[in-house]
Amino acid sequence: MPHPAEHSELIRAIDLAIAGDWQAAHTLVDPLEHDQTACWIHGCLHKIEGDEAGARHWYRRSRQFYESFPDPRAELIAIKAALTY
Repeated sequence: MPHPAEHSELIRAIDLAIAGDWQAAHTLVDPLEHDQTACWIHGCLHKIEGDEAGARHWYRRSRQFYESFPDPRAELIAIKAALTY
């Protein structure tokens, strides 16, 4: 589980990405590369950008699967649900 401050940053990044501001979301997750959930969000953002190679890199770091969610928005909602359970 991420540090509480990082936890709120991850939720904020997801909210921004869902709202369509994936660049701002990217800025929030960039410095959190030590956290697997941040890497998962990062991978999803690269998927939205159409950068499959970059996305797959971050999915590997997150120990998630690129193919698990064909819809990045649904994936972000699932990540947020996991963070807010």
